[in-house]
Amino acid sequence: MHRHGYKGRKFGRETDQRLALRRGLVCSLIKYQTITTTLARAKEIRREAEKLITLAKKGGLSNRRLVISRLDDVETANLLVDVIAPQITRNSGYLRIEHAGYRRGDNSEMGTISFVDEIEMVEKPVEEPKASEAKKALKAEKAPKAKKEEK
Repeated sequence: MHRHGYKGRKFGRETDQRLALRRGLVCSLIKYQTITTTLARAKEIRREAEKLITLAKKGGLSNRRLVISRLDDVETANLLVDVIAPQITRNSGYLRIEHAGYRRGDNSEMGTISFVDEIEMVEKPVEEPKASEAKKALKAEKAPKAKKEEK
């Protein structure tokens, strides 16, 4: 039997578990900019993460929706498209994998995957919507009137 046409690593997991593992690792990489995991997992998520970064750099609504569908986390996808992708200047090779020794328990080879470019995380100020302020003002006006009418 030959191995032609088989892409990717199986990690000893079923398909749904493997997809969830990859999505979780990619989301963690985007949130924290660097993660330490086994070398095989790092090499596998680099393939997926670089494709997502390329989509995010192109911009546009359809590419944003593709990134959201592949990550299953809207906040992380928006972080990638709005904050991280505009700061990346290179055309490919966005991520770097460095060997990080061996895990103590099972001697598995570990690796740290991180962005090549420095990325500044800009936190947007959280503003309350004006509609909720209007509702609060209405509630404040109604509450004293109701108490006065009862007396």
